[in-house]
Amino acid sequence: MNRSTFLRILFGASASIGAGLPSLPPLVARAEAAAAIPRAKDRSLQLEIEHAIEKGLLYLKDKQDSAGFWSNADYPALTGLVLLGFVGEPSGVVKAHPPDFVRKGYDFLLRSAKPDGGIYGQALANYNTSVVVLALNAADPEKYDAVLRRARAFLAGQQNFYPKQDGKTNPYEGGIGYGDDGPHSDVSNTAFALEALRETRSMVYDQDIPASKDLNWDAAVAFLQRCQNLPAANAQPWVTGDASNRGGFIYTPVAEDNHAFDDRDGKKVPRSYGSMSYSGLLSYIYADLTREDPRVTAVHDWLSRNYTVKENPGLGASGLYYYYHTMAKALSVYGADQINLSEGKTADWRQDLTLKLLDLQASNGSWVNTQSGRWWEKDPVLVTSYCVRTLEMIHPGI
Repeated sequence: MNRSTFLRILFGASASIGAGLPSLPPLVARAEAAAAIPRAKDRSLQLEIEHAIEKGLLYLKDKQDSAGFWSNADYPALTGLVLLGFVGEPSGVVKAHPPDFVRKGYDFLLRSAKPDGGIYGQALANYNTSVVVLALNAADPEKYDAVLRRARAFLAGQQNFYPKQDGKTNPYEGGIGYGDDGPHSDVSNTAFALEALRETRSMVYDQDIPASKDLNWDAAVAFLQRCQNLPAANAQPWVTGDASNRGGFIYTPVAEDNHAFDDRDGKKVPRSYGSMSYSGLLSYIYADLTREDPRVTAVHDWLSRNYTVKENPGLGASGLYYYYHTMAKALSVYGADQINLSEGKTADWRQDLTLKLLDLQASNGSWVNTQSGRWWEKDPVLVTSYCVRTLEMIHPGI
């Protein structure tokens, strides 16, 4: 399948390459698509990435509900992730000239907006709003300006603060949770919110939304520290700083809330693991910590020591595709081309991850976690969206 065929299918199988692009003759549209793709050091692998992205997007196109959403209307984040894939495809043609089904998807997201500024269904208000903000901002921040400003204020308002008890700070202080689960904050939800807020930081609030509703970034960093296994920065009682966990992240600062544990002399101790450690690294960068900051170098060192594309380190197959997606995002933002391994060896993470995803893609263009259904990874729409976005992040640097 060449790019012309891909665009014909997206814009209508019976149409010419210029269909849906009324101001552009066919040759101009074709040239526009080609010129938008950066040439890489490994053009052959880059072409394979483009082909995999196209197959994934064509699979997703066919899975859209007639009402405009994907997978589940109660969770607009699922639709937001799909749309991020479409507007992020390498040629830029879909973003510049969105076909009808993409516009229909964005209309669904707008219908999901609540009076409080959030964009969600029945639950997971922070997660859904954060992802939808990213999708709207990636498509057209000027067009969606008013919605984005309200959603941004909503996200800032999700940050948790509590009165001190016996002079002690609540460990969840400064973090963000799902938005409907009571007094709870976790690294994953905090990372989603920080990304959405960072990507829309140029937004100006409406006059009736006071600036004081912006995020307390220092408090967010303090929360993240409480989730990092680093004694110099974290005084939580579970912190050990042992070699296998030092520098990595866990899900929440409260030991019993976590997903993985080590047995230490008969005691369950939270285990650092891959997806949360990449989320922690990403969040530190969004909060403007430098690469030289000891907290950043510590998590980067843990990720280097535990580098792999075979599993989600510390959790195995659980959350594997979320791990891939977060890995690509964090390393891209961090600016790493190579991962330093032991004995002076290095790894090209983009190439390693690309080859892994190409091998895992099904013949129909989809991806799905065949080993674990945890965190919705039996849903091929969600997992295919993760993989398309992962490859789109890799594509410019391959």
